[in-house]
Amino acid sequence: MLPRKSKPRPLGKNGQPISKSAAKLRLLKTLKCTTRFEKLAWMAGAKLIAGVDEVGRGSLFGPVVAAAVILNPEDRIRGLRDSKLLEAPRREVLAARIRERAIGWAIAAVDAAVIDQINIYHATRLAMAEALRQLQPVPDHLLIDALRLDWPSAEAPCRQTKIIHGDALSASIAAASIIAKVERDHMVTQWDPIFPAYKLASNKGYYTQAHIRILQEHGPSPLHRQSFAPVWNASVPQEVLQLVLANAEAEQLEPDSVATELCG
Repeated sequence: MLPRKSKPRPLGKNGQPISKSAAKLRLLKTLKCTTRFEKLAWMAGAKLIAGVDEVGRGSLFGPVVAAAVILNPEDRIRGLRDSKLLEAPRREVLAARIRERAIGWAIAAVDAAVIDQINIYHATRLAMAEALRQLQPVPDHLLIDALRLDWPSAEAPCRQTKIIHGDALSASIAAASIIAKVERDHMVTQWDPIFPAYKLASNKGYYTQAHIRILQEHGPSPLHRQSFAPVWNASVPQEVLQLVLANAEAEQLEPDSVATELCG
């Protein structure tokens, strides 16, 4: 059997191959967000269909945030699509409409410390399960972006449909993506004045060349994901640990015990 040839990466306007993230974004723009999957679930007998999605999985800073949304089939919200394809002001408008007009919605976050303990995949599933636990009314069918969940239990999971690129194809998942993105952006932006060096208001903690340069110069903050390679590869120790140790010395405390409490 001949080896499978890999597809060449799409080319940009300059004739050079574009990045994987840019290629994915280009693909997502070609997909149409509809209620097709919702209609299939309704036809199968579902009454309350929840779209579930997460944001922040690839970020270097802060929590991963998940949302679950039950849209009202009698009150269509126009313009729903993958949150990555929407400008921030449009996301804000749509998020407000979703909160006001959906049958139910819930948001949950898992912070960086837990992500470092259990890894981002399990943290994502945990955030999704927590959002569903909070959701009222209780859904009887889930539409999930690329995952299946053992919810409410592994023994008796809710009926669900796993959809690749679900946030670009399903209105319910897109709605969850939008309110999760808006919530997480607000959360991260609130940390910007606390850690101004990292320019969180502009990069929202994601991997950018500027963010990596700042990490190399200043080291990570306490809310960076220490288990992510670009963070633990940063050559400078945490400034916050140095500050705590200095305060401990000034207050004649034992620096070792303070460092143990902070890191443990």
